[in-house]
Amino acid sequence: MSSALKQIFLMIRVNLGSLPRRLWISLSMVLSVALVVAVLSGFLAMARGFESALEGAGSPGIAVVLGGGTNQETGSDVPAEAIRSLSAMTGDIGVARDAVGGLALSREVIVPVDVIRASDGAEQTLSLRGMDPAGSGLRDRAMLSQGRLFSQGAREIVVGAQIADEFSGFAVGDRVQLGAVDWIVAGHFTSGGSAFESEIWADLEAVQSAFDRQGQVQSLRMRLDGAGGLDALRQHLSAIPGAPLTAVSEADLYAAQSERTSRLIRLFGWPLALLMAVGATAGALNTMMSSVSDRTVEIATLRLLGFGRLPAFTATWVEAMLLSVAGAALGILASWLAFNGWQASTMGANNTKIAFQLDVTTDVALTAGLLGLAIGVIGGALPALAATRLPLTSALRARG
Repeated sequence: MSSALKQIFLMIRVNLGSLPRRLWISLSMVLSVALVVAVLSGFLAMARGFESALEGAGSPGIAVVLGGGTNQETGSDVPAEAIRSLSAMTGDIGVARDAVGGLALSREVIVPVDVIRASDGAEQTLSLRGMDPAGSGLRDRAMLSQGRLFSQGAREIVVGAQIADEFSGFAVGDRVQLGAVDWIVAGHFTSGGSAFESEIWADLEAVQSAFDRQGQVQSLRMRLDGAGGLDALRQHLSAIPGAPLTAVSEADLYAAQSERTSRLIRLFGWPLALLMAVGATAGALNTMMSSVSDRTVEIATLRLLGFGRLPAFTATWVEAMLLSVAGAALGILASWLAFNGWQASTMGANNTKIAFQLDVTTDVALTAGLLGLAIGVIGGALPALAATRLPLTSALRARG
């Protein structure tokens, strides 16, 4: 065994020492692997960044009540009678209460509004969320960064940090036309980079009046009272007559939205990366066959000196894997420099824009890197096998 290991290490050293003779074709393999890894890493970073934005928005301590049998705020309708019935309930219904004994809740409605982006003139659809005064306090990570909260009944808005950074005309004190009326920007808020930062908040009654949605409520947000609060709330909702009401935790609501979109992103990313990987594997096969052909005399000489087939196979395979590892490392570095923290946006569940940052995490880099390594493992196997089957005497005569 010791002799076999020595032979393997020696042949690996001989192979790597001959790399300068094959510099350009070896670099082509490294770059092709790097390209595959960078593309896959970009798509996975996009999916991970979108997931992070929505995961940061949802809290397990907040319940969202939806009506109309839907699991999204779009299409939901919570009747006024149901809200009155719920507010009139006494005792423990699983919802925390405010200082005056009322339920800690916010009635909310979402209206899509079109805004022109000053940088390129493109029209973007954003979410204008009307809410009760308690609504901002039911977002655990949200806090004002500039200005103040909107006043009740006034046509004032507070704008998420992502919108304030990307769109001009949303500075504190600016007048912005949303729909057919003008609104005053009262403040900006941050929410740890979550999807909330892609929203505009305003008073519920002002939004209902401006967009002719008097009395409409799409969702109720409530702060749960303890770990069993959600189950208790669901039991009490089932006792309210009329259209069925559904209560889900805010974390689950946004997780479901995240899963749909991130699955779609991966659905595009993986086939493209695998198709490119097939081409990169063919390139690796060609590179390593050229490597074996270039080292025919060296391999034949070592074999005639007593080196076995295993060292010849292992040395060629290791060379392929080392080149693919170099390509994978280069691809991960390139994707991190190009994509990590890059601002992107997509359409959310309410058919409005959600901004997020691409996130090249460790698991993203590892997944993409393993695909790069697989290219070397598969692409180097056949040339490694060919290195063990060289006709030794004819190889020496051909180069003699």
